[in-house]
Amino acid sequence: MITWMTQAAGRTKRMSAVLVLVLFPMLLTGCLYPDEKLQENKVSYRESVKRIQSAVDDFYQEQGILPIITAGAEIPKYEKYRVDLDQLKGRGYIDQIPDTAFEKGGSGYFLIINEETDPTVKVMDLTTAQKVNDVQRAVNLYKMANDNALPAGEVLYPGYTAVDLSKTEAKSLKLMSVYSGQEMAFMMDEEGTVYADYAFDIMQAIQKNDSEPQEGEDLRVFLEKESYYVPVKSVPYAWKDGQPVAQPLS
Repeated sequence: MITWMTQAAGRTKRMSAVLVLVLFPMLLTGCLYPDEKLQENKVSYRESVKRIQSAVDDFYQEQGILPIITAGAEIPKYEKYRVDLDQLKGRGYIDQIPDTAFEKGGSGYFLIINEETDPTVKVMDLTTAQKVNDVQRAVNLYKMANDNALPAGEVLYPGYTAVDLSKTEAKSLKLMSVYSGQEMAFMMDEEGTVYADYAFDIMQAIQKNDSEPQEGEDLRVFLEKESYYVPVKSVPYAWKDGQPVAQPLS
């Protein structure tokens, strides 16, 4: 009897060890590679955006103001007007904050764009923002160590070059587009400020619309129309010689 119990205990320990070896890498993968859930997030954001848009519309109609968190004038367009989800919930406009929201452990902020003319709810992808910020830190460190020189790669547009990641501590960092799933380039201006290059996604959106961009139009509007996401960490694009070209920030 004692022998059988000892053998059983041994088998249990071995099975437990095997489970740990199998499950531990899976847990690590889930923590380290949130991009693998990108498609799942796209589907879930569709319903979340509709719910928040309805709540924002009702709030604005009844309160006369937008439920936004105040931001300074220096905050970029596609990061600026965050929806105050706590206020919407506290006043009964939503029954609960969506799991897709950062406030509930999700990977996006809900924003309002076109706030003065047609308040529209969109999503700011925090994975994109964080990776651009990570490259920005790497560029800053490179500048400090190299007499303010930049880790510049090829010239992408007038005033913008690709970031040569091989010269930085962010060598293995990759950025996948929330629009197309394609890898995006990190680019920087002459001061070393880093952005994501959305030219490929903009071109796809223009072709899908089958419309000719207007002169002076900021082509990022095509991405606004085609997706629930905003092009965070971006610069304006203009239509030049049949393609989107990044423009200097004014």
